[in-house]
Amino acid sequence: MALTTAPGRTGRTGSARPRANRRRGGRNRHAEGLAGYVFLSPWLIGLMGVTAIPMLLSLWLSFTNYDILTPLSEVQWVGLANYERMFTADPSYWHAVRVTLTFALVAVPLKLAAALGVALLLNKAWRGVGLFRALFYLPSLLGGSVALAIVWVNMFNRDGAFNSFLALFGIEGLPWVSDPDWALQTLMVLAIWQFGAPMVIFLAGLKQVPTELYEAASVDGASRWSQFWHVTLPMLSPVIFFNLVLETINGFQGFTAAFVLSNGTGGPVDSTLMYTLKLYIAGFTDLEMGYASAMAWVFLIAIGLITVVFFSTGRFWVHYSDGEK
Repeated sequence: MALTTAPGRTGRTGSARPRANRRRGGRNRHAEGLAGYVFLSPWLIGLMGVTAIPMLLSLWLSFTNYDILTPLSEVQWVGLANYERMFTADPSYWHAVRVTLTFALVAVPLKLAAALGVALLLNKAWRGVGLFRALFYLPSLLGGSVALAIVWVNMFNRDGAFNSFLALFGIEGLPWVSDPDWALQTLMVLAIWQFGAPMVIFLAGLKQVPTELYEAASVDGASRWSQFWHVTLPMLSPVIFFNLVLETINGFQGFTAAFVLSNGTGGPVDSTLMYTLKLYIAGFTDLEMGYASAMAWVFLIAIGLITVVFFSTGRFWVHYSDGEK
């Protein structure tokens, strides 16, 4: 005898099973989402406690006369007075802007040029190239350390190693770090010397350039310079753009070397008064944290606008291998 099942019972069982599966799937997704937030919680706490909340607090302080010593509950709201003072009544502020722009406009292109030149030299399979790559990268590992800045200052003092080297050729040296005409240039040389990080990025980009392009250009009779101008640079344009944005931001944020060289004053004669050093002096030397907060927000907006300009103009000269810009 054939056994049959009632149609109604079959329908109820079949419809209940998908609903149970959906509920189980929903609980699994909820558990996975909760686990994700648990793993992200250290970063989220750090973002809120170290970045987001302090930034919002500094924005509020930029409209007050906060001086560090006064409790936050007693600070006075001054509105746009700090910003008005910055743009109209503080000549040293605009001097710091000029010094920072000069430093960035000179040091950053020269640093990138040095990095690209050395990367081209080291992009060869000759013996010992790995050692030279490590040696050229070594200064970048030290970064903006105080120890490196101290060594640099001592090297370019009146009795430093650089003047001793010049004396071997009968050349009289200068007090480079204490001469207002040369102090900023000394900082530029230090920044240019630390070209290891962009050099490594350029090396990685050079490895991605197809050798077939050089072979085709050589067959067409292109010289080495033509190959560099018409093959290497266009293929490296995304890497150049990346390094340009990063190094420009780093150039505007220069602080440690200027602080060590001038003992935190921006001297001699304010020749090394970088923007970040001026901000530090306003906040921690003059105890005008409200004014320093206003300077910080103007600086943030300026860096953001410069980055927007880079990305807006990059589409005219940055070429990608897939043909997109």
